[in-house]
Amino acid sequence: MAASLLFAGAAVAAGATAPSDLMGEALKQDYSPAIRNLIALTALSLLPVALIAMTSFTRIVIVLSLLRHALGLPQTPPNAVVVTLSICLTYFSMAPVLDKVNDSALQPYMAEQIGSGEAVRRGLLPMREFMVGQTRESDLTAVLEMARVPAPKTIDDIRFRHLLPAFLLSELKTAFQIGFVIFLPFLLIDLVVGAVLMALGMIMVPPATISLPLKILLFVLIDGWVLVSRALLSSYWT
Repeated sequence: MAASLLFAGAAVAAGATAPSDLMGEALKQDYSPAIRNLIALTALSLLPVALIAMTSFTRIVIVLSLLRHALGLPQTPPNAVVVTLSICLTYFSMAPVLDKVNDSALQPYMAEQIGSGEAVRRGLLPMREFMVGQTRESDLTAVLEMARVPAPKTIDDIRFRHLLPAFLLSELKTAFQIGFVIFLPFLLIDLVVGAVLMALGMIMVPPATISLPLKILLFVLIDGWVLVSRALLSSYWT
């Protein structure tokens, strides 16, 4: 229910279409349980979009996908494993934000201390704070220029429809920066193996035949999955 309230509120904050406006009007009141369940089920359809657009999932899944290509194994681990690990790490990195949502919005709403509209407003505040903290000023400025609106005077004046694409652009840029750093040591192994094979006159031997086992061995020896996961999580917690 908390997720449905939160993401329904996100749709209202984005403020675009008639169904979303209708949902927002419904959340301002406390209707019967049947109506509220209908609104919750409708909002649940936004969960996949919200997972990608409002959390750390985008950065994590891109970095893990780039890591597979850096190793020379574009299909290993399988996509299902990469996505599942990304979801687990997303939950880890978003835990402090979810705790704030739970304490300030979900628990008071479940105790019937506040209404659904107030619960949505309180639940969006930690999410908004998280997204603003991870958004580059240059990306936000670019989005505002594309929207042809003046720059907001304070953080509270940033509209959600502008914050959302700016946050995604920042996540994409950060993910590719991390992926570039991950590629460098594996690229060095490929270059060294290729140079050694050329020096030995083994031109017909594909470099990947030698470099792939070496890269996997190096990655296992340095406990690479733990290092990458720790780096991704620390990028949000610092």
